[in-house]
Amino acid sequence: MAIKISKIGVIGAGQMGSGIAHVSAVAGYDVVLHDVNLERAKGGLATINGNMARQISKGILTEDARKTALGRISAVDKLEQLGECDLVIESATEKEEVKRKIFHELTPHLKKDAVVASNTSSISITRLAASTDRPERFIGIHFMNPVPLMELVELVRGIATADETFEMSKEYVKRLGKTFAVAEDFPAFMVNRILLPMINEAIYTLYEGVGNVEAIDTAMKLGAHHPMGPLELADFIGLDTVLSVMQVLHEGLADTKYRPCPLLVKYVEAGWLGRKTKRGFYDYRGDKPVPTR
Repeated sequence: MAIKISKIGVIGAGQMGSGIAHVSAVAGYDVVLHDVNLERAKGGLATINGNMARQISKGILTEDARKTALGRISAVDKLEQLGECDLVIESATEKEEVKRKIFHELTPHLKKDAVVASNTSSISITRLAASTDRPERFIGIHFMNPVPLMELVELVRGIATADETFEMSKEYVKRLGKTFAVAEDFPAFMVNRILLPMINEAIYTLYEGVGNVEAIDTAMKLGAHHPMGPLELADFIGLDTVLSVMQVLHEGLADTKYRPCPLLVKYVEAGWLGRKTKRGFYDYRGDKPVPTR
């Protein structure tokens, strides 16, 4: 029996979660956006409103479509308020113990046929699924950042993911107007398995003094036609997230080529996590970003 989806739950109202709520509402789904307190959930709504305003100015969205989509999203702070959702997508911090705790607390409130997904960028879907009461109705739906702009979604089946869960996820992604790529359940899947070691290597290049921040980013933008330099991109993603993914790769594949650069570790220890803390490989506290090395 095919699973029908009309209501989407999103856990985590940060950059990724608010993006998932945004595109789901525009595609016509009712959305319940959850965070640990109502202020953060409402902050997610404010982010969505701002991003939609940008889409209007670019002619991607009409004012009527924005009003209708915003009207479909409700902000909540209790997991039981996701009880009527057909699909719940977890988009919390990239830490396995946090995600497992969320699933443990969430699943008792769900309908028995509801599907649970994780937007994890690196953690085993099979392992996360095993911490729920419905591994056959669990899947990885990994969006790219920023969600409203990026066309790709990685779909990752765990060992127990049922065919109907997989088919439903494909239909959901198609309705969002995005393209899916199917990845096997190995650490960091496809995009981040290729992208994050490249960023880590750029940090090693900085660490070893081969080039400074500006030189490395300029080299990759003009020499490899990357739209953003790797260190600028690291700041955009968040250096804590970059480190988490590298640790998952290093531990999961036991290969020294995935060893996180000591300089990356040092920046994270300093709390210089990139744009979100106003300092990373660039300092964002002034009118324009200034390299910190």
